[in-house]
Amino acid sequence: MFKIYETELAGRKLSIETGKMAALSNGSVLVRYGDTVVMVNVTASKEPREGIDFFPLSVDYEEKLYSVGKIPGSFTKREGKPSDKAILTSRAIDRPLRPLFPKDFRNDVVIVCTVLSVDQDNSPEVVAMIGASCALSISDIPFGGPTAAVNVGLVDNEIIINPTEEQRNKSELTLTVAGTHDKIAMIEAGGNEIPEDTMLEAIKAAHVEIKKLCEFITKMKEEIGKPKFEYKSFAVIPEIYEYLSENYTEAMKTAVTEKDKQVRDDNITKLTEKVNEEYKEKFGEEKLEEDKANIGEALYKLEKKIVRDMIFYEHKRVDGRGLDEIRPLSCEVGLLPRVHGSALFTRGLTQVMSVTTLGMMSEEQELDGIDTETSKRYMHQYNFPAYSVGEARPSRGPGRREIGHGALAEKALIPVLPTSQEFPYAIRVVSEILSSNGSTSQGSICASTLSLMDAGVPIKRPVAGISTGLITDPENPDNYVMLTDIQGIEDFFGDMDFKVGGTEKGITAIQVDIKVDGLSYDIIKEAFERTKKARMYILNEIMAPVLAEPREEISEYAPKIITTQIKVDKIKDVIGTGGKVINKIIEETGVKIDIEEDGQVFIYGQNSEKAYDALDMIEDIVREIEVGGIYYGPVTRITSYGAFVDLGNGKEGLLHISKIANEHIRRVEDYIQVGEKVTVKVIDIDHQGRINLAMNEMREKRQDINEDEHEKEEEYMELTKKDEQNSNHEE
Repeated sequence: MFKIYETELAGRKLSIETGKMAALSNGSVLVRYGDTVVMVNVTASKEPREGIDFFPLSVDYEEKLYSVGKIPGSFTKREGKPSDKAILTSRAIDRPLRPLFPKDFRNDVVIVCTVLSVDQDNSPEVVAMIGASCALSISDIPFGGPTAAVNVGLVDNEIIINPTEEQRNKSELTLTVAGTHDKIAMIEAGGNEIPEDTMLEAIKAAHVEIKKLCEFITKMKEEIGKPKFEYKSFAVIPEIYEYLSENYTEAMKTAVTEKDKQVRDDNITKLTEKVNEEYKEKFGEEKLEEDKANIGEALYKLEKKIVRDMIFYEHKRVDGRGLDEIRPLSCEVGLLPRVHGSALFTRGLTQVMSVTTLGMMSEEQELDGIDTETSKRYMHQYNFPAYSVGEARPSRGPGRREIGHGALAEKALIPVLPTSQEFPYAIRVVSEILSSNGSTSQGSICASTLSLMDAGVPIKRPVAGISTGLITDPENPDNYVMLTDIQGIEDFFGDMDFKVGGTEKGITAIQVDIKVDGLSYDIIKEAFERTKKARMYILNEIMAPVLAEPREEISEYAPKIITTQIKVDKIKDVIGTGGKVINKIIEETGVKIDIEEDGQVFIYGQNSEKAYDALDMIEDIVREIEVGGIYYGPVTRITSYGAFVDLGNGKEGLLHISKIANEHIRRVEDYIQVGEKVTVKVIDIDHQGRINLAMNEMREKRQDINEDEHEKEEEYMELTKKDEQNSNHEE
């Protein structure tokens, strides 16, 4: 049955349509917000996927370029793999929803959000997040929602819900918050050094709107929601868990209480082998084979309980650290001799190497998406090879996790980067994860800050990243223990990974992953306090002693850049027909040249002298000849009545013999020679465009001429002086 539900969000109408399209999906909605339209369909497999120990949820956010009236730029003229932004949106949709499915659910669930129309004032990403919650809530798929989401901006210190495009361009903050009626479920933020208390207020403001949306979706669910279907539970078999708990709790506690991750992993492997062997002796080989998978899950559950109980009740971490203690830290810069900048950051067993490359502005990344961003000058990429966790598998390119972590580090660093006017380079930073035991994304922020400074990029302030974890009481979510600088095992078994990047002034990026149904304001506030304290320690005590500020000079291997500004109508003259002129300059000097549409010119060269030669050529081309103008150029030919001087841009002027000196001269060659550069003044341009020059008014030449020319200038001045003396004597 076709139904339309309407509400208001940030002063604009939000409508949800259902029952008209995609009737075979488990749940389907069409969400309209302004002229932005997103269709969301959710489906679930009828049977669980066997042989897995996780919930197989898949989220696809599909950007259709017809939604903004574009034809794809690829050869096939159709959408290909999702853009990085689409992948990041898929992850943002996934994170608040995943914890609300049953823990023992193993059926495949697929959420497809198709962007059909885009109004840039109304974010399709937020519309998709709301639509996904709606579709799941009214479907027959087991789901404990609803959730809702909004964007938040900060314009002129005013918090704005779902800012328009104009407001987003002025905003100091880009914040996406998702949550349930009672708690915050997901935070994704990028900010221009936002104070912690301001960020918390923005999150609270978002939650006010989220509560209204959750009530709206709950009303839909009550009216048209389908009964949830029964599913096969994959909960750990109680009898097996009780057997392991009774017989191996102390052995498991001994195995996990180990500072070294590799030793700890070996301990768990040996204990697993021991459990299987003793289980076989007690119950027989056939029973072992039957229960082996369940034993593995029960052991995992036992390990998780022991780690959580140690932290929650004993305030003891597996590596012996205090709850607010950071792992051992170290860093170094300038590791690689030929790259433009490099740094290594180590936190416990987590180790990240970041490498910076500076390039031409034309090398910035081109984007073909549904928003108004068409290029990206700063590119941050994150690689997570299998060897970083001691596994043997081939690399198959970056996955969604790698793209997400790279984007988080990129978001953290963008606010401190210089503008293209201040530093006219495209910048690429690659973070290579060499060893991983948790918080690699935050390690990449620290390593990349050092790498940028090592490359001589004049960033405003250093940025550091740190994460906090959480263990909550299952019986009372308000009773919790928070951890600073979580490692891998605490991330796997804990309830939260609260990542914050920032400077000494404030927050530049946030990403929060949780495994519970939400976070209270008190937890968020404490997480901000802990991450700020840890961030200050890393910035001042660890990073600053190694490299406190950017190097004064860029690497000798980085391209040197000279910039100039020319008139827009002169661009065609510099480029020439078919690029003939600019290609000649490039061929003669060996430089690379970029010309922007506004007439800004970037000249890149490994050799500064060659770059300045190219600059001279360009300035010669765009030079406008006008009466009264003073020019410096070579003598091209000499006649009995004067000399012709090259003024640049293919223009020549006549320097009449009477205008060479103040006194009468018999031969032009007595004063100037072909090839000699002279400084002249334009005294007349006749109706035919012929240019007349004078040199007798110019007593000095440019200061930057070479020594040979300097000697000629002195000889010239001496001859002039003698002629004047002779003339006075004759008078």
